[in-house]
Amino acid sequence: MVVASMDISLVGRQAEIGRVGALIDAARQDQGGALILRGEPGIGKTALLRHAEETAGDFLVMRASGAEFEMELPFAVLHQLCAPVLGNVTALPAPHRKALEIAFGLDTGTPDPFLVGVATLGLLVEAERPLLCLVDDAQWLDHASARALAFLARRVAAERVALVLSVREPHRVPEFDELPSLAVKGLGETDARALLAAAIRAPLDERVRDRILAEARGNPLALLELPRSAGLAGMAGGFALPPSAPSVIEQSFRTRLELLSPQARLLLTIAAADPVGDPGLLWRAAELMGIEPSATTEASALVEFGTRIRFSHPLARSAAYRAASSADRQRAHEALAAVTDPVADPDRLAWHHAEASTGPDEKVAAELEQSAARAQARGGVAAAAAFLERSAALTLSPGLRTERVLAAVQAKLSVGAFDVAAELLTTAETASLDQRQRARIDLLRGKLSFARRRGGEGPTTYLLSAAARLAGTDPAWSRACYLDAMETGMLIGGLGPVVEAARQAPPAPQPASSADAVLDGLLRLVTDGHLLASPVLRPIVGNVGDEVWARWPSMGFMLAVELWDHDALHGIAARIVAAGRESGSFHMLPVGLAMLATASVHAGDFGAATEMISEEEAIAEATGAAPLVYPRIHLAAVRGRREEAVELFESVLAASQRMSLSVQWATAVLNNSLADYQAALEAAQHAVAHGDIGLSGLALPELVEAAVRCGETELATSALRTLSERTHAGGHAWGLGVEAYSRALVTEDEDAYREAVERLDGSRMAIYRARAHLLYGESLRRQGRRREARERLRTAHELLSDLGAQAFADRAAGELRATGEHARSRSSQASDQLTLQELHIARLVADGAASKEVAAKLFLSPRTVDAHLRNIFRKLGLTSRKQLRDLPDIR
Repeated sequence: MVVASMDISLVGRQAEIGRVGALIDAARQDQGGALILRGEPGIGKTALLRHAEETAGDFLVMRASGAEFEMELPFAVLHQLCAPVLGNVTALPAPHRKALEIAFGLDTGTPDPFLVGVATLGLLVEAERPLLCLVDDAQWLDHASARALAFLARRVAAERVALVLSVREPHRVPEFDELPSLAVKGLGETDARALLAAAIRAPLDERVRDRILAEARGNPLALLELPRSAGLAGMAGGFALPPSAPSVIEQSFRTRLELLSPQARLLLTIAAADPVGDPGLLWRAAELMGIEPSATTEASALVEFGTRIRFSHPLARSAAYRAASSADRQRAHEALAAVTDPVADPDRLAWHHAEASTGPDEKVAAELEQSAARAQARGGVAAAAAFLERSAALTLSPGLRTERVLAAVQAKLSVGAFDVAAELLTTAETASLDQRQRARIDLLRGKLSFARRRGGEGPTTYLLSAAARLAGTDPAWSRACYLDAMETGMLIGGLGPVVEAARQAPPAPQPASSADAVLDGLLRLVTDGHLLASPVLRPIVGNVGDEVWARWPSMGFMLAVELWDHDALHGIAARIVAAGRESGSFHMLPVGLAMLATASVHAGDFGAATEMISEEEAIAEATGAAPLVYPRIHLAAVRGRREEAVELFESVLAASQRMSLSVQWATAVLNNSLADYQAALEAAQHAVAHGDIGLSGLALPELVEAAVRCGETELATSALRTLSERTHAGGHAWGLGVEAYSRALVTEDEDAYREAVERLDGSRMAIYRARAHLLYGESLRRQGRRREARERLRTAHELLSDLGAQAFADRAAGELRATGEHARSRSSQASDQLTLQELHIARLVADGAASKEVAAKLFLSPRTVDAHLRNIFRKLGLTSRKQLRDLPDIR
């Protein structure tokens, strides 16, 4: 094997070099991507990054590295990486520019990491040259940078951008779990021998060589460090390696450190303690500690002193820091704190003070608490959590320490660090606590349980415990906790026990708040029924601008369904979408989009529903979250494409049984539209059986229709009775119209059909209006009144065809044929040929949006949008955007 022509650390890495090279070549052709290099310390990840930089001569190379000591500072690594292209920031849309400026500490505010990811994507695509982004030691990325880079990695498929990141095993970066990865493993024996021979050019005892090879386990850095640390004499004497390569490597660096003078070692300790690599800080701190300039020459064997301080290997930095005595580490941090600008860099100053502390220190703890607040304001929740955790550790006062621990737990929960949050909670529970603190712990336990969705007591148990603890000392907070428990019960099932417990809630104060009205109304709804609860709930549900729905939006949405109030349904959803867009929250916005899509389905606006679903799925894909499937379930049920719907329903149930009631409702709607009434009956009975707020009410008219068609008169009558109570309590045209045609099905009262048509003709509920005409026409046709039936059925067919409710339209066409009239064939629509995302892009472009505007909305790059447009044009046989605007079913 020839090794002289290449870096000897790359011996045996042809496959890995090929994989990285293919990524870079693809990026040259506008087919960017990302690759995560995974492996143990010293296995060759850094060498591969270095080789990538050397071979990508036509690329602008952007480098950064994670640092264990800098994980607490939000967007630190992203800022470091983007430095070469920050001049392009002025070309970004204003919201994206502001997001980056906030993230990099140049402005104030709270950016969402994924909005920063969108802005970073825009920053990179403005570059004139292809880009190679290299991040070493990515396991030490701050959380905000990790999320932004993960977003970026999923969005460069059509760009001249290649990202290569290295992650040291056994560490894991959850944000990168779904990204392409390459396991960099130990060298085979032949390659290991070649590398050892290249590194040690003197004769070596065969038995010693065999032992070295066996114990190095193919780790290249372990093999390369041997001659530097042990020397030939040491190896000739049978130098013995420790049992694992990482400790071998770190020990080899420590051995080299021991050969240096005390001043050189101290200089390296300062360099290792400073995560920025700022030479100005280093030299000022070194001068403060009395280190002579001559120490630089000795230390340069392990550190490159240039415009930025860089260690020869990340493990060299780790070794330099860990090999120092605790006293020397504290002195280094103390010196760095002394030379850090308190105005420009208060958070690093606080962190250095913390690391220099030898015991509890309230002044430093308070500094860290202030740093946590600043980090939170910049979107660095993970940083805030770290600052608060360290602040608590330095706090002497037990009460204050508990408060800081609980604040840290809240922050840890926000970033998904559930295990750390649970451990911190355990430490808080050992302290002397008052009732409010115990209630806060219960609330945090409830959130933790809900987030984990596994094991232990259910989240409602903890929420109810908190509510009970606060009943005597803080009735308002207690009642809010009961509402938290009830909303959670609605979302995960099992509302009954929550209601029983909530009956013990303290009485509402006078005057009562909106939240008090909702709690009392809910209790009355479950206990006394809709008619008695309606006077309390109707006004507050109808007031979509009330702040109560900002805190409990899911509850408001489900209560709007329960009262058949579509204006509230749409209004609450639209409010959440608007709030999500304004705040840039990619947690709130998807929820609002899913709600609004569902409301649009029930209004028969499938185009708007498709746009909302597409945008929500784009966010899910960009952020790595699971998409919210329930709006797709509703859309599939009403559109009535049987194979497509059944495939979706089966996949949803396979992923989670929690969606079973939604799927049962959807199955009932689908089978009613297909006139498979027995299957619809079984599904509707399942959907109604649990009495869930919202969904069971929607299933009642499906149950009535299916039961009537199956001859189950008693079942249909019972379901109608329940439906009538609910819809009359709500008093809205949607519910009253649906109740009227359900009543007509059971009684065959023609006046009830006329009432249904009249009520629904005056509403925005197009699907339900069309179904009223269909049922009326079917009734007339069965009575032999063909001419009158044709008029109703023709109206139903036209409405359903135009809406895209295929199965219901086919059912109307079949009924028309039975009257002797053939329905007009529905021409193939352009929208039928496109995916949800393509249809959304087509609609945006048809409305005049430029590729950049579409890209910003769907979290794509402009090149990706253009690629989708080429697909759209090919499928539809178009050649221009103008032709797209002329298609009526697109616009």
